[in-house]
Amino acid sequence: MARLARLAVAATAHHVLQVGHGGHAVFVDDADRTAYLDALRDAAHAKQVAVHGYVLLSSEVHLLVTPQTPQGLSRLMQAVGRRYGLRFNRRHGRRGTLWEGRFRAAPIEPDPWLLRSLAWIETAASAGSAAAAAAYPWCSAAHHLGVQRDTLITEHPAYWQLGNTPFERELAWRQRLDAGVPPAQALQLLQAVRHDWALGGAAFLAGLGRHTDRPLAPRPRGRPMGSGGRVARALR
Repeated sequence: MARLARLAVAATAHHVLQVGHGGHAVFVDDADRTAYLDALRDAAHAKQVAVHGYVLLSSEVHLLVTPQTPQGLSRLMQAVGRRYGLRFNRRHGRRGTLWEGRFRAAPIEPDPWLLRSLAWIETAASAGSAAAAAAYPWCSAAHHLGVQRDTLITEHPAYWQLGNTPFERELAWRQRLDAGVPPAQALQLLQAVRHDWALGGAAFLAGLGRHTDRPLAPRPRGRPMGSGGRVARALR
């Protein structure tokens, strides 16, 4: 079966997943993590991609980003992967690719999926609470909770809609992280990201369908789909 072309849409948020080759660790220590974030910061500026959230796990990276051009997302990940991969191999005396094939990405509808995606990302390395997320230094939670400013982060308008003042937004975000992302929604989100599907309602998918001929969502089992069917099924 031919591999689907990746869907990347300008001015649309994407949940991005980058995994280590064979599930192996891509970060050995904090120097590696700092180097990855430095590469991400430089590439995001150069490729015109806004970074709204991130988490660095031992063998994978999750990002929430908005490219300003259709090519911006691929250019960002290529630049980061190349720069960081070369440094990692040189520093740790290894050869070969660091990453598991190409990165994965799912275009995300702002309401309601964007904040769900961001909440999942910021609690992925913690016990699912705001306090634990803020204490983990390799994610964007501390920024959104007002603990410390992260110059890598561009706050998404959906985050600003949480309140009229920084205090209101930070309090609302703390409550959301403490509540966590329901397991069914988390599974839906991760399945979309891992399979490069868009995530949103029928109107959102129909809008994305104007940018591509590729399917945007899994095809329903048991019946064929018409020419417009690829965008008709909502992932709710």
